[in-house]
Amino acid sequence: MNPSTADLTIQAGPRAFALLREHGLRAQDVAVVAGAAGGPKGLILQALDQWLFGDWLAASPRQRTLIGASIGAWRMAASCAPDPAAAFRRLGDLYCAQHYSERPMPTEVSAVCRQILDDLIGDHANAMVTHADHRLQILIARGQRGLAQPSGRLGTLASFAAATLANLRGRDGLAAHFERIVVGDPRAVPSWLEQPFDHFATHFAPLGADNLRDALLASGTLPLIMKPLTHIAHVSPGQFWDGGLIDYHLALPYARLREGLVLYPHFTDHLVPGWLDKALHWRRAHRTAQRHWLDNVVLLSPSRAFLQRLPRKQLPDRSDFAHYGRAHATRIANWRRAIGEGQRLRDALARFTSQPDLAQVRPLY
Repeated sequence: MNPSTADLTIQAGPRAFALLREHGLRAQDVAVVAGAAGGPKGLILQALDQWLFGDWLAASPRQRTLIGASIGAWRMAASCAPDPAAAFRRLGDLYCAQHYSERPMPTEVSAVCRQILDDLIGDHANAMVTHADHRLQILIARGQRGLAQPSGRLGTLASFAAATLANLRGRDGLAAHFERIVVGDPRAVPSWLEQPFDHFATHFAPLGADNLRDALLASGTLPLIMKPLTHIAHVSPGQFWDGGLIDYHLALPYARLREGLVLYPHFTDHLVPGWLDKALHWRRAHRTAQRHWLDNVVLLSPSRAFLQRLPRKQLPDRSDFAHYGRAHATRIANWRRAIGEGQRLRDALARFTSQPDLAQVRPLY
């Protein structure tokens, strides 16, 4: 297959590439699955997620860490449901159907997102946090300085402006404004995250049925668009914001894992460390001194050829709410069409796992 026309882009770090060369991509080697923040973009992975968690990984049970921020955390939670394929379908349906008044207040957006999570989780909260094999880890950002306490819209806007300017100087500057919270399965705190690895203070809290909904909502709480949570059970209080502010594409020290692969189904072919780094191309993980963190990562993403077949030739995006305006039915139809096109990503991955072709694999860095 010509890589330039393939639907799925496959990239691998050096250690991961060596393992692929030796064994191909085997479910038994997958120790971690990561899920990026990115809102509607995550919808494109629905069919791939359904096959990945409903069939392929399920056929090779082992303890696995599932870690995500924002929509990535919501996807990883869906994978922990008793019927993951049905849960991913439900997540897609609920996410597509969301709509708002012409100029929604943060309380409205937060209420809609909470309802999505309530409908997604249903009565499966305990099953999701006690899955036999999966160990769910949810990433959240807790505000510091001006973002530590409620201060009204203007005060919050000023504090985010200060954080943005600090981030321009360096990620260490942003660390003065946010700290990382990992609300995760207490049966297996990821040892590769416990020791400091960047400038952000990292705190761990136990995940349970009593805080699953709040943790997931906090992880997807968009600045200025949603109302921040101020209380999550088992977590020290504060103002909790989208985990993607710190860990947008989860550029984490995966190479600390002594064995196994990190499988990363993603919606783009690169990793942006934080949400505020999106326009800072030099911050992309494969261009930084920390690129060795990705040594054992297999990154899966839609190809450029795949994107050309989508409505507007792009992934579903949060900007679509403005683009389509009150034409909710048109937006929903196009998002559903994109989800359907995602079946080609699933089929491409299934082919690769059964008939590995290293000519399809590109170096991640």
